Amino acid sequence: MMMNQRNTIYFEQGWDFMQKGITKLKNILEGLPEPQFSSEDYMMLYETIFNMSTQKRPFDYSQQLYDKYRESIEEYITTTVLPCLMEKRDEFLLRELVKRWLNHKIMIRWLSKFFCYLDRYFIVRRSLPSLKEVGLACFRDLVYQEINGKVRDAVISLIDQEREGEQIDRALLKNVLDIFVEVGMGLMDYYESDFEAAMLKDTEAYYFQKASNWISDDSCPDFMSKAEECLERERDRVSHYLHSSSGTKLLGVFSYSLLNRSGDVFSVSGCCALLRDDKVECLSRIYRLFSLTPLWLEPVANMFKQHVTAEGAALVKQAEDAASNKKEEKRDDVELHEQIFVRKVIELYDKFMAYVNDCFLNHILFHKALKEAFEVFLNKGVAGSSTAELLATFCDNILKKGGSEKLTDEAIEETLEKVVKLLVFISDKDLFAEFYRKKLARRLLFDKSVNDWHERSMLTKLKQQYGFQFTSKMEGMVTDLTLSRENQTSFEEYLSNNSNANPGIDFTVTVLTTGFWPSYKSSDLNIKAEMVKCVEVFREFYQTKTEHRKLTWIYSLGTCNINGNFESKTIELIVTTYQAAALLLFNTSDRLSYQEIMAQLNLSDDDVVRLLHSLSCAKYKILNKEPNTKTISPTDVFEFNSKFTDKKRRIKIFLPPVNEKKKVIEDVVKDRRYAIDAAIVRIMKSRKLLGYQQLVMKCVEQLGCMFKPDVKAVKKRIEDLITRDYLERDEDKPNLLKYLA
Repeated sequence: MMMNQRNTIYFEQGWDFMQKGITKLKNILEGLPEPQFSSEDYMMLYETIFNMSTQKRPFDYSQQLYDKYRESIEEYITTTVLPCLMEKRDEFLLRELVKRWLNHKIMIRWLSKFFCYLDRYFIVRRSLPSLKEVGLACFRDLVYQEINGKVRDAVISLIDQEREGEQIDRALLKNVLDIFVEVGMGLMDYYESDFEAAMLKDTEAYYFQKASNWISDDSCPDFMSKAEECLERERDRVSHYLHSSSGTKLLGVFSYSLLNRSGDVFSVSGCCALLRDDKVECLSRIYRLFSLTPLWLEPVANMFKQHVTAEGAALVKQAEDAASNKKEEKRDDVELHEQIFVRKVIELYDKFMAYVNDCFLNHILFHKALKEAFEVFLNKGVAGSSTAELLATFCDNILKKGGSEKLTDEAIEETLEKVVKLLVFISDKDLFAEFYRKKLARRLLFDKSVNDWHERSMLTKLKQQYGFQFTSKMEGMVTDLTLSRENQTSFEEYLSNNSNANPGIDFTVTVLTTGFWPSYKSSDLNIKAEMVKCVEVFREFYQTKTEHRKLTWIYSLGTCNINGNFESKTIELIVTTYQAAALLLFNTSDRLSYQEIMAQLNLSDDDVVRLLHSLSCAKYKILNKEPNTKTISPTDVFEFNSKFTDKKRRIKIFLPPVNEKKKVIEDVVKDRRYAIDAAIVRIMKSRKLLGYQQLVMKCVEQLGCMFKPDVKAVKKRIEDLITRDYLERDEDKPNLLKYLA
């Protein structure tokens, strides 16, 4: 039928023509023998709608056509689509629904083309739902609302069948669930309320029952293996047919229903057994499962912390038991036990750090658990020695020549790196620094370092971790030794250019900067004339370099090489300056009493006892003692042992070092007072006005990176600063402190 735009088209006439086109479309969708639409057919149908919508009133039929569009779709759904769906069940219902939904979308697409002019002008001007929205709403209200319950149950039934190992048509489920999403027209409300909620409830019930069965039948590893296998399958379902928004919810329900039943049984006893037996893969599996619900990771991390703490406590107990024989053992054996303890702590750290990295994927909860566990047992100390001291001694043993740790350069660096990491867990880092500085001083002064590179490398590691202040004194010590070598070269040139100044003895002086080095006891040792001349010559040389520095001689750190003329042969003796001064007394006297030696040397009782014991009671008996006992007393008499002999021509006679632990601790306590004072003043200077308790807490927090200050000590320092007029209490509020500039 040809239409002439100039002629008025009445509604019945135009709609009758459109009805034929719509019927043809329905027949095509139903698979009836019907030729496809040609371009001429399409244009005639489009022009009919166009002409009926652009005629002047009262012949503008836009509203009637809009209503007829809806009625046509509703009529097709009611007479054809719904009857076909209502007679189907289960999977057949799903297949029919997918088919009808696809046909419906095709129908909407064609009708939207025929009625396109309405969308472009009439619908826009009236702000009405678009043709596509009307078509989807018809299907939703007439089909979806009628059968969504049956469809949901059929889908969930297929999912359960797949969980039991049956093969299902995943593409079918994907297409069905897309309908739940698409009828929402941009919103997930229908998918979530009509399908997802029931699916999640079914999942919870399914895995709750599974967990009950597995717990009674399987071991922890087998349980977790089955659980992870199910987890991967659930993830696979999300990727293949469930909407992506269901992923997090599904895995959350899965973990709750499965792990809620298993958590109490396996999180403590099972995981501890896995840690004890190094079941890395099982631990990784547990982490992957429990990480689905962050709240579940906390008890696992706490269990990990408890296990690490127990392992560390066992190491401490082993070290305590070994140290209980301290009185019967030699000092070297005791130090060996301490070295073994630190080495085992490093191995323990490596072991559990590997778990954190590999099994727990560097999760912050497990880093925190590891840190807290190591802090628990590393800050208890071992047999009266703090871990800070043990770590410093361990480093000393690695970095000094002749230490028990025989390591390659690479192994030394790796071990030092681990010590720095362990130091993070130590609360008394300042105590470690002081012990380390003492031992570094001995290595530097007595040329005991393996090499300078390792010393500087360790200081660099410490500085990077704890800042310049932590290592400034130690770096100054290393620099002092470098400058001292240059100074010695200048001294030797000075001697070669001044023949009258030469003391006739090879003489080396190390000049140290006060403040960098530990404080050493300086005594008024009466040295022999040969030594006096050496001291005077160097003093004259040093005055040519500077007039503003005063030299204080620390004879306790000096060493001497002297010849012992024994009857069998001459032996070179390597001794301390104290020992040399004592031995030289016997050049002019055959026999000397304890009191005479003490008077001539001008030393304290303690020093005299130590040096005489080393010369008469130790391995090398250079002096004979009467009476012949193993202890030194004020009534003893000594004489040169001319019959002494040894197969070596050069021997070193050790003078046991004074145990400086007490002094180190006293120095640290003193330094802490200064640190607390500085922190209080720093805080008050910036705040001007602060509450008493707030000041205490801020001070503790600020100093916590180096040591854990005692609250009582902080309060005592506050009172001292008030007395010294750095702070004052507010007249009206005594708990409020003011800073006095």
